[in-house]
Amino acid sequence: MMAATAFNADAQKFGYLNSAEILSGMTEVKQADSSMEALQKQLQKKGQQMVQSYQTKLQDLQKKEQAGELSPKQIEDEAAKLRTEEEKIGKFQQDMEKQIVEKRNTLLQPIFDRVNGAIKDVAKENGYSYIFDRNAAQGSTILYADETQDVTTLVKTKLGL
Repeated sequence: MMAATAFNADAQKFGYLNSAEILSGMTEVKQADSSMEALQKQLQKKGQQMVQSYQTKLQDLQKKEQAGELSPKQIEDEAAKLRTEEEKIGKFQQDMEKQIVEKRNTLLQPIFDRVNGAIKDVAKENGYSYIFDRNAAQGSTILYADETQDVTTLVKTKLGL
């Protein structure tokens, strides 16, 4: 029984790759990054306009209050309007973050699916039992890897890169 287990362990083939290297070479990722950057700039510009408008209204209210142009009731009403506007800005910021995450997922998921398919194909075609990602950003757990087992090039070739 132990001999059979040892034989099976020897029969397994391990490989690794660097997903960051693969993704950085894909034009689809560069296009997705560009699209996301454009969306982020557009949303940030709108948010900045909202903040500037708020600040202008706040300064106007403060000037009118200091000049004695407003009654206490008017000051209270205007302050309430500003609080509402402040809440809108906060909600916009939350929505902006959500939109960016959703756009990122929409743009990158097909790319990840394509890469994962290529990895699966390379593993099957070359008899690998396991392929690990050595990308440090992913929290790789590989402590040692034989350079001859790096399948990054095979996956890049499969993707036509």
